[in-house]
Amino acid sequence: MSDETSTRTFVFETTHHAMWAEDVARDQAIPAQVVPAPPDGGARCGVALRTPAHRAGDLAHALDEERILYTILKG
Repeated sequence: MSDETSTRTFVFETTHHAMWAEDVARDQAIPAQVVPAPPDGGARCGVALRTPAHRAGDLAHALDEERILYTILKG
């Protein structure tokens, strides 16, 4: 998988945080798609955000600024 097609999945403690993160991504024009949280990803809620790998740092920075807790998974 090339860098252009690889993704990162952000998982969250709560659905509220996942939806808030989606709003932050949209406000920052960072592409992010709501997806089911991977069962082995350690998420405590059922949804996650997937973003292109090359934009994961941008999304992480934006979420850090909002103090939204997350974990990043590859793929």
